[in-house]
Amino acid sequence: MIVNISSDAEEDLIEGYWFFDRQSPGLGDYFRSCLIADIESLAYYGGIHAIEYGFHRTLSKRFPFCIYYRVDESVVTVVAVLDARRDPLWIRQRLE
Repeated sequence: MIVNISSDAEEDLIEGYWFFDRQSPGLGDYFRSCLIADIESLAYYGGIHAIEYGFHRTLSKRFPFCIYYRVDESVVTVVAVLDARRDPLWIRQRLE
């Protein structure tokens, strides 16, 4: 499958990068590498995850982040990459 990342999801990744890089220099790069690897795995595993708020959701392997995506035929589109520690109401509103 082809994996596309929406502009909103790219912004989520940038925000996460800066958040973790402020915590410790270099941690932002590790965050980005881990999340990109998780997103790339959707080329093989896209569509097998549970649906939440109308989107498939998978969890990052190393960080407390959820990757929300949809599958249309042979294309996976990542719509959001959100901190799982956020208020569920905020997450639901963000995805609408």
